[in-house]
Amino acid sequence: MYLYVELWNPKPTWLALPQQQRGEYMAQLRPAIAGILGAGVELVGWAVANDHTPYAADYSYIAVWKMPSEELVHQFEKTVEGAGWYNFFEQVNARGELTSPDPVIGNMIQL
Repeated sequence: MYLYVELWNPKPTWLALPQQQRGEYMAQLRPAIAGILGAGVELVGWAVANDHTPYAADYSYIAVWKMPSEELVHQFEKTVEGAGWYNFFEQVNARGELTSPDPVIGNMIQL
C-alpha cells in the first residue's frame, strides 16, 4: 500500500480562465477520478490548506490518496499528467510505501 500526497497552487493559466471553463475542466476530470477509485485507489481526502498551520507549506490545496500497488501509483501519475493538470497548477508530490511509525523512525535514526 502506498501513500500519495499532492500539494498545489493555481498557475496564472488557471486564474486566466473564466469560471465556466474552470468548471468544465473539473467536470471532465470526474470520470478519470472515478476510474482510479474503481481500480482500488482510496481518496483519503482533499482540503483547502489552513493558513494558520505552524510551519505551513506554501500551497493552497492538498490531496491524500492510498494506493494498493506501485502499478496504480504510476497509472495515477500518468492520468494526472495526461489530463493537463500541470498546465494549470504548480504542484509537488510525495509518495512512499505505507508503514507504521517504527520503521520510519528507525530510518531517521540510521541516517
